[in-house]
Amino acid sequence: MRRHTSAIVTVLLAATLLTTTFAGCSPAAPGADAPSESGESAATPAPDHSDETLVFADVSWAASTFMSTLAAFIAEEGYGYNTEVIVAANMVALKSIETGDVDVHMDVEIRSIGEVYQEVVDSGKAEALGVSYTPVWQGWLVPRYMIEGDAERGIEATMPDFEDVFDLITYWELFEDPEDSSKGRFFNCVPGWQCEKMNALKIEGYGLDEYFNVMSPGSDAALSASMVAAYEKGEPWFGYYWSPSWVLGMADMYRVPEPEFDEDLWTEESKFACAYSVDDGNIVGATSLQERAPEVRDFLFEFNIPLEVMNDLLLYLHESGKSASEVVPWFLTRYEDVWTEWVPADVAARVKAAA
Repeated sequence: MRRHTSAIVTVLLAATLLTTTFAGCSPAAPGADAPSESGESAATPAPDHSDETLVFADVSWAASTFMSTLAAFIAEEGYGYNTEVIVAANMVALKSIETGDVDVHMDVEIRSIGEVYQEVVDSGKAEALGVSYTPVWQGWLVPRYMIEGDAERGIEATMPDFEDVFDLITYWELFEDPEDSSKGRFFNCVPGWQCEKMNALKIEGYGLDEYFNVMSPGSDAALSASMVAAYEKGEPWFGYYWSPSWVLGMADMYRVPEPEFDEDLWTEESKFACAYSVDDGNIVGATSLQERAPEVRDFLFEFNIPLEVMNDLLLYLHESGKSASEVVPWFLTRYEDVWTEWVPADVAARVKAAA
């Protein structure tokens, strides 16, 4: 499996007026010569599809990087295809399926980029292949121990009657802002992200601006660090985050209930006074796979990582400091019961032998 940054990004930047950030190379996936430790019979050789190269897009966030690396590994070691993983910006990668420069994008959130997605599908060059993980959500969180307590840690519930976002008016003092004791503190999302403005308006829309100051964390690292620090100390925390993420693989957080997503409320005028929409991580692939690699297409229809597993592997990636290709063997061993459901037994045997 080859991994590189493709020159198609430069071409498509001009065509789509998008901004692309390139990433460097990561270590190659393990070779196929490692002996199987499962005690099973030797794996049969994969069919020879070396004349066909399948290109997977890595759009540079951890979930996408891992899934594109994992899927490419299985396609190469299990099915006998040459594979490449290229780095490109999210929408550029999607448009690259239309131009024939990318075969598979493993993590398309259709609600977020629906217009571009529909254009690519309408071209006849791309199709939805399945759901890589679900749900993808963003929202407001508090530690679960504040509502349910944590007997093992000796933490008693401080919000036992909490039901929804409007109850935060009752409990605001638990989240006291150390710089302004007259209000609680809400940790907003990363500066410059669209959710920064949305969250500030949502606070107003729910009438919480009289009770909470909105604090900008400065960066994702600072935001996640604030949550982890509070969680490890058993202290209150109220703020924005999303899933899947490594931090939710570590901290047991409770998603604050809000009114269900309503397109009529999801406007600046209405101050976005409802929950964020929930999406899936969708796999989008080239329709040419129907002829070029039908068995890989079938595999991608079956590919699905449960959300709790995704959070766990993102936490492992974060804590281990390993690259996605280095974590693939760990995943294949730890979650054999998950991925072996995606492929036939002979393919699974070859993948195990190569891991």
